[in-house]
Amino acid sequence: MMRPFRWLFPHPFLTILLSAVWILLQNELSAGMLVFGLILGIVIPILTARWWTDRPQGIRPLRMIAYVLLVIWDIIVANVQVAWIILTKSNASMKPAWVVIPLDLREPEAISILAGTITLTPGTVSADLSDCGRYLLVHALDAEDPDAVRDDIKDRYERRLKEIFL
Repeated sequence: MMRPFRWLFPHPFLTILLSAVWILLQNELSAGMLVFGLILGIVIPILTARWWTDRPQGIRPLRMIAYVLLVIWDIIVANVQVAWIILTKSNASMKPAWVVIPLDLREPEAISILAGTITLTPGTVSADLSDCGRYLLVHALDAEDPDAVRDDIKDRYERRLKEIFL
């Protein structure tokens, strides 16, 4: 019973996401748009499933929702902080820094979410991932203590992502 379900829905969350995005792009909720969105949400993951060999075995959706809310809050706070830095500090008093973050995450999806989270948060940018996939290079706009930036990213984001991905 589980095998046909896995074949039909190799990435169930991707199916839901693609269907929702289709409906949002069409800006119309009708039965036809919903059915076509579901068709796209089923067909695209089936056609691309063979390139997803190391997909996560599962995620914890409630923790993912909490993570998204945390990131939204951090983006709002960081916008205010960056605006304050720009308005009050001179270029000479800012302390930009490159920060190397050793990663405990191994799933490519989790690493991508971490890199995206860092880039979405104003004041920081994910610049590079090492060839071995164990270090992330991040640029911080104003970092008094680069080690504190590293520790904050690891505790605030990476720790939560490790809890999300099984």
